[in-house]
Amino acid sequence: MRICGLEEKIHVVDNDVTVKEIIRDIVRSKEKADAFYIFDIGDLVNKVKIWKEQMPRVKPFYAVKCNDNLLLLETLAALGLCFDCASKVEIKKVMDLGVDPSRIIFANPIKMVSHIKYAMSQCVNLTTFDNELELYKIKSIHPSCKLVIRIRCDASSSLLSLGVKFGCDPYTEAPALLSLARDLDLSVVGVSFHVGSGCTEPTAFRRAISASASIFRLAEQLGFSNMYVLNIGGGFLGNKNSSLEQFSDIVNDALNEWFPPSSGVTIIAEPGRYFAETAFTLATKIYSIKNRPNEEHIMYFINEGFYGSFRGPILEQSTLVPPKPLFENSASPVVKSSLWGPTGGALDIIVDSINLPRMHMGDWITFENLGAYTIPVACTFNGFPLSKIFAVVNRRIWHKLKNLMPISEEHFTTEPIVATIKRARAESSDDVLWDDTDIEHTIQYPCLHLKKVFTSLEI
Repeated sequence: MRICGLEEKIHVVDNDVTVKEIIRDIVRSKEKADAFYIFDIGDLVNKVKIWKEQMPRVKPFYAVKCNDNLLLLETLAALGLCFDCASKVEIKKVMDLGVDPSRIIFANPIKMVSHIKYAMSQCVNLTTFDNELELYKIKSIHPSCKLVIRIRCDASSSLLSLGVKFGCDPYTEAPALLSLARDLDLSVVGVSFHVGSGCTEPTAFRRAISASASIFRLAEQLGFSNMYVLNIGGGFLGNKNSSLEQFSDIVNDALNEWFPPSSGVTIIAEPGRYFAETAFTLATKIYSIKNRPNEEHIMYFINEGFYGSFRGPILEQSTLVPPKPLFENSASPVVKSSLWGPTGGALDIIVDSINLPRMHMGDWITFENLGAYTIPVACTFNGFPLSKIFAVVNRRIWHKLKNLMPISEEHFTTEPIVATIKRARAESSDDVLWDDTDIEHTIQYPCLHLKKVFTSLEI
C-alpha cells in the first residue's frame, strides 16, 4: 500500500467549503507564490456516480493518459473503475495500486515489442489492434492475448480526431485483418472504436455502434465464436458546460438496438476528460505587466504557460474556460488583455485577446476545467517548476472513501492546506518566496518608484 507524503495527502474540508474559498485562503496566507492546482475529489466522485446512473451498461476503463495523478487513480480504483493503459509505464502505475490485470485493457493499437512483453508478464490479456504487423507481433510474443479490432469511425466535429492515426476501415480493411487473425490462430473477442477526443457530435456513437455490429457478424462468420466485448472508446465531454446526458441517450438507444442485454456482450468505454476535466482548478499569479505604446491591450505575465499546464488545451484548440480574477473588483475598468506564460519562448501565450478587469502585479487568476491533458504533458522548460497539486475532499465523501482499497485512512489529513504548505516551505531551502505586495503599486508609475523597488527587493 502506498503511503502518501504530507503534501500528497487529501485535505479534509467542511462540506460547504468551495474550491475558490480554499484558493483564497492559500493566497491570503502568502505562503505560496508558484502556481498550484486544487484537485476536488468530490467532483470526481460525483462524475462516477453520474456515469453509473446514466450509462449503467457501460463499464468505464479510465484513460490513464488523460491525467495520471496518483490520487486520482487511487480514487477511481477505490470506486471500482477499470483502466485503459497505453504503455508499460501506465500498466505498472495502475497495477502498483493493487488493481487486478483483468481490470486493464492495453488499448494502444500500435505497441512496442517490449511493452507487449511486459503486458504478458503482468497477465494483461486484453489489447487492441488495427493492422497486420501488430497481429504478427502479438502472435510471436503474446499469442494467448485476447484481441479487440479497432475500427475507424470519426465524428464530424471533435477537439482531436484520432482516426488519422488509429483504426482500420470497417469495410475495406477489417475483413482482411480478421481473416489473418483467424489464420494465425489468434483470439479476436471484440470491436473497439474512438469517435474523437472531445466529441461534439454525439450521433457519431450511433454510426460507430452500427458499424461495430457489422464487424461482430463478420467475425462470427469467420469462426470467432467468442465475441463478447464492445469498446465504445472515449470522446465524452467533461467540462462544466456539458452534460453526459447528451451522449448517454444516444449511446443507450444504439446499444439496445444492436447490442441488447440478451446479446451477452460486455460494453466498455475509455473516458478520460469526462472524469478528470472539472476536478482540477489552476491558480496562477501575475508577476509582470507590459503596456506597449500604441497598442490597446495590456499584457499580463503569469507563472504558468504553454509549456506547463496549457500545452494540451492549446494544441487541442479547445476552448478554455475564461480566466477569472480570484478577487473580483466591480469598480475596476474592463480592458482588452492578453495572458502570457513565464518562459522565454515566443509560443508561450495562453490567451491572445480577452476582456478582463484591470489588474496589478501580485493579483491571482484562476482557470477551471484544467484536469484533462494538462498535468501529464507539462514540462519544466526554462527551469520553471510544475504546478503542485493539493487534493481536497469534504467530510461527507471522506467518510465514504476512507478504507476503500486502495484508499486508506493514511491518505487523508485534517490539517489545513496552508499549514501543510508552511511546513513544507520551512523544510525546503530552495523555496524562496518573494513578497510582491510592496511593489504592486509601482506598475502605473515605475520611474517614480524605481528606487523604492530596488530597496524593497534588497538588490
